[in-house]
Amino acid sequence: TNIGSILASVNPYKAIPGLYSGDAIDLYRQHRLGELPPHIFATANECYCCLWKRHDSQCVLISGESGAGKTESTKLLLKFLSAMSQSSLGAPASEKSTHVEEAILES
Repeated sequence: TNIGSILASVNPYKAIPGLYSGDAIDLYRQHRLGELPPHIFATANECYCCLWKRHDSQCVLISGESGAGKTESTKLLLKFLSAMSQSSLGAPASEKSTHVEEAILES
C-alpha cells in the first residue's frame, strides 16, 4: 500500500509472474502516482518525473529488516529508472539495457 509517496511493501518470498516485467514498466510509466495500484514502479516513476519535469533532486529511502527485500527493491527501482532513461534517449525497446545499467545493478 502507499501513503502519498511512501510505499509500504511486503516481501512475498516467491516470484509473482509479470509483477516486474517490461509490460509493468510500460504500464506504470504512463500513469501518475495513485492512478494504479501501489507498486515500486509507481514510486520510481514519481521520482523520475520530479527529477526531470520539476528539476527537483530526489532521494529514495529503502528500509527494512534482514530478508525484507531491500536489495531486490533497489534493483527494481534502478531497472525502472534505467528503462525510463533509455526511453528518453529514444532507444528502441530492444536496447533498454546498457553497460552502465548492468554495472549499477551488479554492484
